[in-house]
Amino acid sequence: MKREPLYEGKAKRVYATENPHEYVVEYKDDATAFNGVKRAQILGKGAVNNAITAHLFPQLEAAGIPTHFIERLSDTEQRVRAVTIVPVEVIVRNVAAGSFSKRLGVEEGTPLARPVVEYCYKSDALGDPLINRDTAVALGWASEEDLGRIRELALRVRDFLTPYFAARGIRLIDFKLEFGKTPGGQVVLADEISPDTCRFWDAATGEKLDKDRFRRDLGGVEEAYAEMLRRVTSEAEGGKQKAEG
Repeated sequence: MKREPLYEGKAKRVYATENPHEYVVEYKDDATAFNGVKRAQILGKGAVNNAITAHLFPQLEAAGIPTHFIERLSDTEQRVRAVTIVPVEVIVRNVAAGSFSKRLGVEEGTPLARPVVEYCYKSDALGDPLINRDTAVALGWASEEDLGRIRELALRVRDFLTPYFAARGIRLIDFKLEFGKTPGGQVVLADEISPDTCRFWDAATGEKLDKDRFRRDLGGVEEAYAEMLRRVTSEAEGGKQKAEG
């Protein structure tokens, strides 16, 4: 199915297929941080991120959130609907961490009274700068209607994922999403949900189980990614207790 390469990013390659309405996405083991300044290979990262995304996207679809995902093809590949990516990344924050804490002087780990939705212009060359919705509309990156739909879907993703991870002993601190538009104009969730794009903290210990282990030289990166795959694909703790009872 896979034909000529269309795009290669920091973490994935996208290929055309014989069907003009479908792509193949290949997940890489490459890891970058600080806008590409720090680079390395994380053994098995591509397979883990592909597996987690392939596990979660169908559940989001079932919850009424449209996505580009069709099926997992191999350890590192999946088939997706062809979409045009909206060049506005969305960050949803439940807890202060990372750049949010540094920017605003808020102690990392401080719970937020309500989810905070932020927007960045998707540009590696510019370091994905923080923007607002007026900027996105004024520069033609997205329409007001599209941004409204994107915010709605991002918060619905948050409402699904937060209890999902909590039931598996994980605090969902924050996460980044990308959206695309189908040829018919439908806004759908694209890209991935993984330790690359989310901050996951163990609910009991506060241990970081995401890309921050790479960013901050904490060690145990491969082990953290493998642990997240195990938890994501496990039965919820409450479900286990109920079954045992």
